[in-house]
Amino acid sequence: MSDSANPVLVTGVSRGIGEAAAKVLLEQGWNVIGTFNHNSPSEELTVYSHFEPLQVDLSDTDQLYSVLQKVVKDRQPEVLVNNAGISESCEMEAADAGWLDLWDRTQQINLRAAALLAKWHLPIWKNKSKGRLINIASRAAYRGDTEEFAAYAASKAGLVAFGKSVLRNYGKFGIEVYSVAPGFINTDMAKDAAEVHGHDYIVSDIPMGYLPEPKEVGETIGFLASGKAPQLSGSTIHLNGGSYML
Repeated sequence: MSDSANPVLVTGVSRGIGEAAAKVLLEQGWNVIGTFNHNSPSEELTVYSHFEPLQVDLSDTDQLYSVLQKVVKDRQPEVLVNNAGISESCEMEAADAGWLDLWDRTQQINLRAAALLAKWHLPIWKNKSKGRLINIASRAAYRGDTEEFAAYAASKAGLVAFGKSVLRNYGKFGIEVYSVAPGFINTDMAKDAAEVHGHDYIVSDIPMGYLPEPKEVGETIGFLASGKAPQLSGSTIHLNGGSYML
């Protein structure tokens, strides 16, 4: 890990990939600030003395400014893991008002809040000539998704493009940027999709034949946070069991 006392900021640590990533980082010795909204972090995280839970609603721009902007300024995290996200189903045939409400809520949480958090970190990292941005994207950013989850796919594609833009302009200042694009992982989000399409349908699309556990993604995030592979900057790490190969 870093020899700095500066922490890692991980959004959405109450479950799934965020929880797994936070635990891996804590095991590596990082100080971790983990955001959550409705569901409190589990004992898997709170048992660590160097874990700091932070409740904030990423859909509320006022809270982003009143809570997270101050944390970024005062604590100056060395690594930002933009993990928090939502994936809600809405068919194209839905009424425009409801469809747009879901679209806007998805972009706000998955893309707008993540981009604003990164924007606040950049001058700090530039001044220190060090910092790492890890955006949790999705296989859907590259191959698209079914129509019900088009808003989710679009938000993750935007997150990938945003990260590439950051690196093109800030890589010369020692700032690293990575995207991690999982396919279906054994999380609540995958269970939601299974309710729409069926579990067998989801697994049948994965050549490896199983849904990986969140820890597999968490281990990858921990490696990228370590700063051991700066030349991977700008890359997307695809973790989808061969369901979409580039």
